[in-house]
Amino acid sequence: MTDLEVIRDPLWDNIRLGTAAIAVLDTVPMQRLRYVRQLGHAFLVYPGATHTRFEHALGAYHLTRRALAALQERGELEAVPEADRLAARLAALLHDVGHYPFSHTLEEAGFPHHERLGVDRLSREPLAGALDRLGVPRLAEAIGRFITGQSGSPLQGLISGSLDLDKIDYLSRDARMCGVPYGAVDVDRLIASLTLIEVAPGRTELGVQEKGISALESLLFAKYQMYRNVYWHHAVRSATCMFKRGVRAAVSRGGLDAGMLADSTDDALTDRLIAADPTGLARAVSARRLYKRALDLPASEVPTELQPWIRERPDLLEAVEDRLALEVGLQPGELLLDFPSHPSMLGVDLPLRTRTGVVERLTAEGVAGQFGLPRVADELYRSARRLRVFTARPGSYRLEWVRELVALTPGDITRRLESGRLAPDA
Repeated sequence: MTDLEVIRDPLWDNIRLGTAAIAVLDTVPMQRLRYVRQLGHAFLVYPGATHTRFEHALGAYHLTRRALAALQERGELEAVPEADRLAARLAALLHDVGHYPFSHTLEEAGFPHHERLGVDRLSREPLAGALDRLGVPRLAEAIGRFITGQSGSPLQGLISGSLDLDKIDYLSRDARMCGVPYGAVDVDRLIASLTLIEVAPGRTELGVQEKGISALESLLFAKYQMYRNVYWHHAVRSATCMFKRGVRAAVSRGGLDAGMLADSTDDALTDRLIAADPTGLARAVSARRLYKRALDLPASEVPTELQPWIRERPDLLEAVEDRLALEVGLQPGELLLDFPSHPSMLGVDLPLRTRTGVVERLTAEGVAGQFGLPRVADELYRSARRLRVFTARPGSYRLEWVRELVALTPGDITRRLESGRLAPDA
């Protein structure tokens, strides 16, 4: 494959683009990503966090090319068709093409997942035509399977899984642009240790050689540190909660068309929302008038048997928030509840080839005598999470009992709402 263009990147220096990548980049859906920030409202806390999904897409593509080159040099790609290699490269480039503005805020607000939207774009113009002109049969479908984690190719693990190169780029790039030391990953060592491993007759997966275990640990620990210190920073989460409430209110009242959200850029959505949001939350976020913490508890002080309704039922969450607001003397919309989650944050499931050639499986149990990080993953995950209540006005609110709400089922919550009171009797 001939390199036609070289792009300078602050993280990886030179990113070389081939013919197929250029054809895809010069389409409206990909160019939109230049105007979609990678980290949503994190720039309100870390001013340098204005890098975009476009930069990240280029970085993921670059790392995928590097990984394929390393596998090729070791003769491990002989049985992998060139069409699969091309699909993997383009899947890395296109994996966020359906992404909403402002990171994952709108997915938290209950709108469809960006991967589903991205795959749909592959079958529509202009991307469908650009991919067809590359002359590879059913290329869009192959790319879509990579993006959704459903490809049977041994290269699937480059795009989604414990070692996917998307993670390596965003952790490294986010840390660099935020100016924090938390996202350090031993990228060169990790890529050098990637290998294709036959895990069953006729089934090959991307795995890691034993020499790459320390580099893999650096990836997992970087992820933990970035979630704890950047992605789930209290002010970032306050802005996120405010913005998603504003979007839901505007859509429910007809001021915003839900179908246009995924076609918007950050600035375009902000402008439309400020004009259409009846709550005023979007204008407050834009001016950085963020709600303050009235409650901030570590997950260790929250019941371990949790219900997922905070993540999965934004409608129920809003009803709880508004009832809580009234019970503490605030107006509906002036209190927001947040308990972010990412259950697979430190998950590991991939094959390992030891120095003796034995193949083992790396899971949450780790490997005897080494790779202990997965065994403490649950504790690290809990230490990264905080249960918070944000309020529009500072005050002394009795809210410690809110920790018990997250252990209640949606049915229990609904019955309490119907009874007219969420708080326990004094």
